[in-house]
Amino acid sequence: MSTPNLKHDDDAWLVDDDEVDHGAGPAIARKKPWKILIVDDEKDVHTATRLAIKDIRYKERHLELLSAYSSAEGFEAMRAHPDIALVLLDVVMETDDAGLKLVNRIRHELHNQITRIVLRTGQPGQAPEQKVILEYDINDYKTKTELTVQKLFTTVISSLRAHENLLSIEKNRQGLGKILEGAADFYQMNSLREFSSGVLKQIGTILDVGIDGILCVIKNANAELEVLAATGVYETLDSRFHHHALLADAIREAFVEKANISRHGYEVLYISSRNGCEFVMHFNPYMPLDGIEHALLELFCQRLSAAYDNLLLYQQLRISQEATVVALADLAEYRDQDTGEHVLRVQKLTDAIAQELTEMNAYPDELSRDVMDMIGMAAILHDVGKVGTPDHILFKPGKLDPQERIVMEHHATIGAQILLKASQMVKGTSYLSLGSQIAAGHHEHFDGNGYPLKQKGGEIPLPARIVAVVDVFDALLNKRPYKEPWSMPDTMTYIKGRSGTQFDPHVVDALTRMVEEGRLPPGCLSIAAPIEAP
Repeated sequence: MSTPNLKHDDDAWLVDDDEVDHGAGPAIARKKPWKILIVDDEKDVHTATRLAIKDIRYKERHLELLSAYSSAEGFEAMRAHPDIALVLLDVVMETDDAGLKLVNRIRHELHNQITRIVLRTGQPGQAPEQKVILEYDINDYKTKTELTVQKLFTTVISSLRAHENLLSIEKNRQGLGKILEGAADFYQMNSLREFSSGVLKQIGTILDVGIDGILCVIKNANAELEVLAATGVYETLDSRFHHHALLADAIREAFVEKANISRHGYEVLYISSRNGCEFVMHFNPYMPLDGIEHALLELFCQRLSAAYDNLLLYQQLRISQEATVVALADLAEYRDQDTGEHVLRVQKLTDAIAQELTEMNAYPDELSRDVMDMIGMAAILHDVGKVGTPDHILFKPGKLDPQERIVMEHHATIGAQILLKASQMVKGTSYLSLGSQIAAGHHEHFDGNGYPLKQKGGEIPLPARIVAVVDVFDALLNKRPYKEPWSMPDTMTYIKGRSGTQFDPHVVDALTRMVEEGRLPPGCLSIAAPIEAP
């Protein structure tokens, strides 16, 4: 394979080092370079190419030139540096089609569709140009004698521009994905973080300010910084700003001054929200932002501020709902001081068993996110129907007679009806709708021999099947007006002995795993000295 003649003019591969402007300022030096990989089996080609393009600048960023001398080395270089922007690739190396095979490996094995590839050959007859252009995802196909300094410059710049556009599209796709993921359930802090991160990436791409960005919020009266979203080099940054002391100082300065800070090298934008929350956004731009760019960033923060306000309002509403549920449970337990702590233990253990079932991959369709979020709180309403049970039956220390048993059992229906009527005022799954299911079904038996409806198996809602186990487990372990606490071994013997008859076997298995591995939630064990079961 021959090497082209080297000349010192615009039609040559080389340029004189003296003609190169080395006056790159400090801002340029700090920018991430464009990576270009030269793959060729002739060292002279590497040398000539490096001399021809090493001082090219695009978007104020210089080039980082990497070399590989075979298709195998080229593949490993691409695997090690997936951010390579351009490959200048020889077609004929160890085989006549080594370069073409490498193109396929880059696109199909590494799934890299963004890196631009320019094929070069000193033997154009080895691979028909039209076939190569049609069948391979490449930017250009040139003979080495065609690539003069000027044409090589044009090829590099056009390829970097194409790479940059593809990268922007991919970043926007990722950012949009995060926005949609967050918007699907916007009333969770994690979703707000996902949304913020997605928009942060899109803003960085649209304004061409780089991918390194951070959004902070003052989260309380103590002026603690919380990192709401971060991208690029700040992706793993926590609120203590390890290794970023100067950035932390700049952000705190913006909060103190309640003003934007704009200096070459970094931009800090201050935004306040209607509810008093304060935000600061930082980017690491290539050049200082202009007025329009500042206005766009400010608009983003204002929209995010409104979302943050809505999140806080939603959280307050959620807290109010939980307070209402607790008040209802307290009302039901007001007359029964011995069971006051019972509902709190039921809440914790119900949440824990639901999580254990999820880890066991049991009932994935029934344990939706809404159910997982609400089941524990809803479980405390399981005996709300006892408000309709007369005192002489509720507080009877001995065994109930058949007529008293009928009256006592009616509490399941009373509770279900009260909660169902209230739940109809709220759309979708709520504490009240789940509570109604639990109140109605937590005394049903898996084999159909329970009450009040004689439901069995999957006819009984899963939240009720979970609370059925939890309610009995807690009642046995703890002192009640009609009994002393049982020991854990006796309690588990009782529970496991009724697996498949009274209780759902999967729920029993989940509880058994937690007990045997010592993973019961804190506060779920009796403080009284256990005794053997009668």
